[in-house]
Amino acid sequence: MKLGIIGTGRIANRFVPEAKEADEFHIESVYNPRISSAQSFAEKWEIPNSTDNWATFCSRIDVAYVASPHDTHYEYCRQLLLQGKHVLCEKPLCFSGEEAKELFAIAQEQKLILMEAVKTAYCPGFTELIKIARSGVIGEIKDIEACFTKLENPAGRELNSELYAGSFYEMGTYTLLPIIKLLGKPKDVYFQAIRTGQRNADGFMKAHLLYEDAFALAKTGLTVKSEGCLIISGTKGYILAQSPWWLTKKFEVRFEDVSATKTYEFAFEGQGLRYEIKAFAERIKKETDVSNAEDFGLTSQESVWLAEVMEQVGKV
Repeated sequence: MKLGIIGTGRIANRFVPEAKEADEFHIESVYNPRISSAQSFAEKWEIPNSTDNWATFCSRIDVAYVASPHDTHYEYCRQLLLQGKHVLCEKPLCFSGEEAKELFAIAQEQKLILMEAVKTAYCPGFTELIKIARSGVIGEIKDIEACFTKLENPAGRELNSELYAGSFYEMGTYTLLPIIKLLGKPKDVYFQAIRTGQRNADGFMKAHLLYEDAFALAKTGLTVKSEGCLIISGTKGYILAQSPWWLTKKFEVRFEDVSATKTYEFAFEGQGLRYEIKAFAERIKKETDVSNAEDFGLTSQESVWLAEVMEQVGKV
């Protein structure tokens, strides 16, 4: 399949060598409204075509990887799906539940695969962690805590984007991932934030997710550094994945009896993007409906729930 890349930033540069590990794709073209950026990216990665012409770009590809700025994801995905292209889109897919529902409805109508690119969801260690958590070995899950922080330049894009600045827009998808997968759609969400800069962006945020008989905490930070661990607490024991849990190379299942602790370790190849790329290719080949609740990647319903939480961040 001929693959086109939209965007030429950091994540796109990580994507190219990972995509070359997948035999199902050949990177055919790169698109950027700034032609100089498209040309230099294509030259760097030996991509045959580069363009700032949308129609030309679409005519050359079968599938697309969207790695453009956050606020452009929805419109690019919509246009690509209407053009009959399968789409792998970087997180966040979009910033409202209705937009996410619309995109997946178009994909279903067009018999296309739309997939949100959250690499952790497809890594071997994380999928095994979810299986074990769902198995009942730690009992009923009552609490989940997930944290992801990294210190960024106060003048950088992450804290100064005109529409979507802040730590939760940048990393909240990761911290929400295990919560949404294990507890589903929250009944309520409220936020606490320490804000910074001209955009009044959240430099550090806590999202509290409330459920019928459980709760969860998702912490993100760009100006505050904390321990990036994941703790899934149950009535019989708990799972601990230490920092960086989102790469999920190792985790422990712990119990009241410390001698019963079990440790699990997994390979994590490259940047980890190859796992989501492989899953994307498999879904296309099988024409898999990603609404399947038993899918150990990220389902369309879960992407909608993620977008609904993101939408509430904008109201804080």
